[in-house]
Amino acid sequence: MVSDYWPSLYWDSAFAIAVALLSVYPNTDPELVGLEELATMVVQLPGFADDPELANDRLLKDIIITWYEERETV
Repeated sequence: MVSDYWPSLYWDSAFAIAVALLSVYPNTDPELVGLEELATMVVQLPGFADDPELANDRLLKDIIITWYEERETV
């Protein structure tokens, strides 16, 4: 469910980004998303407030792992 309120999202907020990804892309399998595609998806999330250039593999892998784990608990 997409909310009218979106907190500010930053690259180091893997959990908040994962929750937002679950809301915006509920039918997307994180296992099928590449890191470059993930970076684009995150930057396009409502509330994203960080510098897109700060994305790196470590941050993106943390986000995708958290997204996968949270998707499995829903």
